[in-house]
Amino acid sequence: MKPKNAFFTIAASLVLAAAPTIASARGATPSSVGDCRVGAYSLPRGGVVEIDPSTSNALRWRKWDGETGALVRGRNNGWTSTRGWTDEPDGHAVTFAPCATGELLFDKTPGHRIAFDITNASFVSRAVALAGRLVLPKGKDAVPIVVLIHGSENYSALDFYALQRLLPARGVGVFVYDKRGTGRSGGVYTQNFDALADDAVAAMAEARRLAGTRADRVGFEGGSQGGWLAPLAASRTRADFSISSFGLLVTPLEEDREEIVLQMKLKHHTQAEIAKALEIADAAGVLVTSNFTKGYERFDALRTEYKAAPWYKDLDGNFTGTLAPLSLAEMRARAKELNPDVSWHYDGMAVQAKLGIPQLWIQGTDDLDAPSAETNRRLRKLQSLGKPVTIALFPHAQHGIYEYETKPDGKRFDTRNPEGYFALLRDFAVGRLDAKYGDSNISMAKNAY
Repeated sequence: MKPKNAFFTIAASLVLAAAPTIASARGATPSSVGDCRVGAYSLPRGGVVEIDPSTSNALRWRKWDGETGALVRGRNNGWTSTRGWTDEPDGHAVTFAPCATGELLFDKTPGHRIAFDITNASFVSRAVALAGRLVLPKGKDAVPIVVLIHGSENYSALDFYALQRLLPARGVGVFVYDKRGTGRSGGVYTQNFDALADDAVAAMAEARRLAGTRADRVGFEGGSQGGWLAPLAASRTRADFSISSFGLLVTPLEEDREEIVLQMKLKHHTQAEIAKALEIADAAGVLVTSNFTKGYERFDALRTEYKAAPWYKDLDGNFTGTLAPLSLAEMRARAKELNPDVSWHYDGMAVQAKLGIPQLWIQGTDDLDAPSAETNRRLRKLQSLGKPVTIALFPHAQHGIYEYETKPDGKRFDTRNPEGYFALLRDFAVGRLDAKYGDSNISMAKNAY
């Protein structure tokens, strides 16, 4: 499954911006969850192909180099593939043997299911029972462990996070859990960073407890909204490293403005037009930060004044574009849904002042959901202050660190993760970095790990 905010951690875009994706995920029947074919398979010469479940009667394959495709059932237990998240056939085909054998053929190349040491668990954070899973490579050796932190999505990480198989297939353990209000976990869905960071701290404690002597370096990895949470959680416990994938060092309010500016610049709007759009964004900010108790009149007056302008149709952002078409009555009625206790003023730089552990920040240069320019400026400032912060920029990659193609109507279609992305995650967890990961530009800290 690939939500708007990527395959393992999904959107810096908060739930309001992701509402169409979340609604479809919530309403779908995940018929391939629990499919016995889901798993990681070893291929000749050290290759790995991983099979994911889907919210439809389909499956998805991924390779360590980032190539991926959707599988559609054919005849005689055979499945054909379409490229990335497009509908274009890519020529790949998979045939599964009966599940008990643990065998498949990927393009007629035999693969064998990789066995892991798996422990399912229930643990408690702030009086809420959370469901988790520790996945380790087979054996008794100590290994690094990555605790995966959710993005803003509201579905089960236990069901859909592919890294719980990809990383253990390459020697790195994973602890994955359903955040509160999702999947098998209790509690109420929230975007309160304080509560979610405490949940991540509890998850790390449970991972260490379950792993015992097998735990080597243990750290956090969070994608999108999880990129905000990973450093915050790391500041509250003993973590050996933190990875923020397509995350931000600006506030959620600033994110909305940055998205609007970038999106309108790409559509060749003038600075004067962008300034007017930001007036609406600021008015929307008053609405969300007041939990929809004030600001209606100003917001309504501005959108009424500008709605006939040619640029208005391109007004988007994180939440402003979602609010723009709603009536005042709709906003009042949906206030709780539109603002699930979001930490609008979260100060990531204040958290950074408390952190001295190695951090890896991974960005896509073409990310429209989490524009990286200001975050990268702040990260480089941290580097100049001697902080152990390593920055990796993947060219022509958008949110989720996905490469994409642009159709004639301007819509983007994700095709794959870049070469080197998964290897970068693994190597940072292990505590070593090479000079090159695909086409990425690495700015490595002197004390990177």
